[in-house]
Amino acid sequence: MEQIVETVSARLASAPNVQRVPHSGLELFQAKRFLPPEMCARLIALIDQDRRPSTIADSDGDEAFRTSETCDLDPTNAVARELEERLFALNGIDPAHGEPIQGQRYAMGQEFKAHTDYFEPHGQDYEQFCAVSGQRTWTFMIYLNAVEAGGATRFKVLGKTFQPEQGKLLCWNNRLPDGGVNPATLHHGMKVRRGVKYIITKWYRERPWG
Repeated sequence: MEQIVETVSARLASAPNVQRVPHSGLELFQAKRFLPPEMCARLIALIDQDRRPSTIADSDGDEAFRTSETCDLDPTNAVARELEERLFALNGIDPAHGEPIQGQRYAMGQEFKAHTDYFEPHGQDYEQFCAVSGQRTWTFMIYLNAVEAGGATRFKVLGKTFQPEQGKLLCWNNRLPDGGVNPATLHHGMKVRRGVKYIITKWYRERPWG
């Protein structure tokens, strides 16, 4: 397991146009213009076509916690296949460990309050979501468009905020070196103040997805 973590980090650190965000407590990388504009436009069209209200695991009853819309991309779609190929070329993670690619749409006023992408080991939904494929390991998130105002992603522990830029990739390791979950990955998909935000998210698991 540790070998996978080191390999992904090493690949990202050596990849052209990828920058590691300096912080000793979190492996976080960014790459501008990871996707070309025409591909972003095609992905936005797919999200608009199949979007539905987003959900969360271990809900605390706050209906305003995550107010975006979500869609699962059809893995047989040509643009979804191309995206998978680009991600594999970058990170080298066995595609069998990947969850289906998700698209999210945030209209004006929508947000995803501060959260982590891993499943809480003692949460009520942990067994339901992790029994087969295990915990989430890496997150790869891509902004598909710039936003007129708002919609940034804020990593609260780092005190670092990333603004949406068309085609920009953010990716981070949800685990600590010992394999435990990393609370420093806490991040907030901040409220869109003007315009609409579209993103793509790809999560990977400890074991093959199934």
